[in-house]
Amino acid sequence: MTVVGGALAVMLVSLLLSWRKQRRDKGGGAVVPRDTTVAAREARVRARAEAAGFLPRERLDTERAAAPDPRVEAAVEAVVRGEWEPAAALVRASGTDWWLRRTCVSRLAERAAEDDAWLAAWERARPEDPEAALVRGASTVFLAWDIRGSLTADHTTAEQFRGFHQVLHQARADVDRAVALNPEDPTPLVDSISLAFGMGEPHEHMRELWARIVALDPYHFQAHWSALQYWCAKWRGSRELAMEFAESAAAEAPPESMLVLLPLLARWEHKSDLKEPFTSPRARAATDAALRALAAAPEARTAPQVRHFVAFFLAEQKRYGEAREQFRLIDGRIGSPPWTYFARPAEAYEEIRDGVLRKAR
Repeated sequence: MTVVGGALAVMLVSLLLSWRKQRRDKGGGAVVPRDTTVAAREARVRARAEAAGFLPRERLDTERAAAPDPRVEAAVEAVVRGEWEPAAALVRASGTDWWLRRTCVSRLAERAAEDDAWLAAWERARPEDPEAALVRGASTVFLAWDIRGSLTADHTTAEQFRGFHQVLHQARADVDRAVALNPEDPTPLVDSISLAFGMGEPHEHMRELWARIVALDPYHFQAHWSALQYWCAKWRGSRELAMEFAESAAAEAPPESMLVLLPLLARWEHKSDLKEPFTSPRARAATDAALRALAAAPEARTAPQVRHFVAFFLAEQKRYGEAREQFRLIDGRIGSPPWTYFARPAEAYEEIRDGVLRKAR
């Protein structure tokens, strides 16, 4: 069994913590004094928003897109205490609920990337457990990407790239083992997509991988999100390939899958290459399609992620009344793109939201 451990893990986690601190520090900066009239106007806008039931930026949850699943949170709290058994039971019980299974694995993997002692204990107790292998593979992928960071290549150090590629090779072995232990589970194949664009796999490899995934679950939300990243120009594709993938997937999917998000996400990812990326007729049509899906399946588990994008697009399209209703539904938890793509998510969200509230009729 392969395990990220020992001196390598200590070194990588130390680097990880250092880079996290650097990123947090970059997010700061001095506050530029503003005209008191502007400050007073902003204070009035904030007061009106709060009076209407919306939260101020300091109370916004920037970590979650929606209310957390108490089952997942309980499992995470248990592993923090060093108890792996509740996590093992929950992942096993998720069965073929691929959304819940992926959500569980992702949250547990994030914890294991910081401290995997509980996961190592799980592996020792159950050496051939496919659920333990799932979490191991996902955690190694998570660690690799956290080491690299989310900035562009010109803002990523050589040290980060070395750590990234070193851990990616370990991740491939871990993910392949998870796939081998349960070949009917699409969950580890989502991590294979991350490996594909991280390691520069060719298009033919990605197409073969994608065929395996959709054969197991044709509307896997997390898999589609990750695959779109591969086809984006910033990774291994182009604007045209990303838009083709997004629009084809959205057109073929049922409303409750919420894959109608993909054309909006593709437009966001290529906003610098598109004329009127948020307000063109195609952007408006994609927004309307997303609204129809939300009306048809308002309680879908992936609906919050869609609402965050729809709120942004409606605001850009000056459809303030419709945007206000979406902001009312998402307000409070904003740990989702597009807000997390801003340097200061809470400030960006509040500014756009309050602008909508001010202009809505």
